[in-house]
Amino acid sequence: MKESSTAAMACLAILSGSAFAQAGGSLNVICSTDRTWCDMAVSEFQKATGIRVNQTHKATGEALAQLRAEASNPKTDLWWGGTGDPFLQAADLGLLEPYRPPNINDLHGWSVRQYAMSGNMVGGIYTSAIGFGWNTELLKKKKLPEPKCWADVIKPEYKGEIEISHPASSGTAYTILAGLVQLMGEDQAFDYLKKLHKNISNYTRSGQAQAPNVAKGEVTVGISFIFGFEGWRYNKYPIKTAAPCEGTSYEVGGIAMVKGQRNKEAAKKYYDWLMSPAGQSVGAKAGSLQVPANKTFKLDPRIPPLDNVNLIKYDFDKYGKAAERRRLLERWSKEIENLPR
Repeated sequence: MKESSTAAMACLAILSGSAFAQAGGSLNVICSTDRTWCDMAVSEFQKATGIRVNQTHKATGEALAQLRAEASNPKTDLWWGGTGDPFLQAADLGLLEPYRPPNINDLHGWSVRQYAMSGNMVGGIYTSAIGFGWNTELLKKKKLPEPKCWADVIKPEYKGEIEISHPASSGTAYTILAGLVQLMGEDQAFDYLKKLHKNISNYTRSGQAQAPNVAKGEVTVGISFIFGFEGWRYNKYPIKTAAPCEGTSYEVGGIAMVKGQRNKEAAKKYYDWLMSPAGQSVGAKAGSLQVPANKTFKLDPRIPPLDNVNLIKYDFDKYGKAAERRRLLERWSKEIENLPR
């Protein structure tokens, strides 16, 4: 009886999706996590439901800017993936609307807390910690020690060897900035960032650039989310990783319904699928090794555990506010961005 009921529900989902597609509808989505995961997710969802999805890939800071620009005439239905702070800022700006998936009890506590904190406007789709990834061959060639702590990467020997993303366009870099402020205190963190700036070779638009750049030998050391580097390591690239010994920030990847969206029912279907075991398992299949929110299925063994990572007590509520983000970014731009390197 249970199997026939499940089959009937699956058929109904496909038929309703087909009807939506035949009616000429198209679900408009922004995805801000790894492009391979974004692409595989939309492909599998379309096959499962018949719903057409027009999905674009943008860094979280760029996605937030687009939603702000579209606020009076929303063109986006759903936004998912990428670090959660910009999602919380979007909620704070009134750009999102509440939604809780029907399987909320299947999700980890850190995911459910995002719903509670944001008035159900932002959910947590996965989590991962900030850390270092380095090219072992380049490190050996340049006779550099392995960076294990924040104190290591500001040493003079790493000058020009480190890549990080730009906090104005990248949620990853904002997570790093806000995490250092919480770990060290604000003034001390900005003093630290001035020293780190001297060693930066490039500030990239997206926090997803560091892993491939390190893997391909274009950069010696990258600072980003550890899962990105691990995906390349499992593909036999010369990479090692470490979480900073002093403590580190982490992300809870976001997912949200956009306020005033035009395709609500289809958006709900995609949202619910992304939070289901079918949708959550796509990340690892695509080589994106974050810890998924859904706890009801077996994890891919390649996903790096967070048990031995010294995670700070990250204040998502405070640092997810639009005004706080703007204040920190303005200070970073004024005090650090244009310093000589």
